[in-house]
Amino acid sequence: MENETAITALAALAQTTRLETFRLLVKHEPNGLPAGELARVLDVPQNTMSAHLATLSRAGLIKGERQSRSIIYRADLDVFRELTLFMIKDCCGGNAALCKPLIVNLAQCTDDKTKNPETMIN
Repeated sequence: MENETAITALAALAQTTRLETFRLLVKHEPNGLPAGELARVLDVPQNTMSAHLATLSRAGLIKGERQSRSIIYRADLDVFRELTLFMIKDCCGGNAALCKPLIVNLAQCTDDKTKNPETMIN
């Protein structure tokens, strides 16, 4: 990921409603949510939500797909993964021991609790 792409994505997330919208969409993967439902759940006027969705879309963090009269929005988890990896790529100057707590916390997010976080460091 290029610096400018990362900056655009991080700038899009640097606003409360957009961050909450993105997090809500991540929770609703892979089905996504219609724009109207996002506005309702987050208690945001639909025209305001539309502007936030446009910003997140331009940043590449979400995608909208028309289904009948609705647009269903989904988080682009591939872009989010790239952004996350971009942020931790040089984690702790290459000292894996310093990154261990981060890796342990990330491992707890997975459904597969059988993975040993120790093996994910190298």
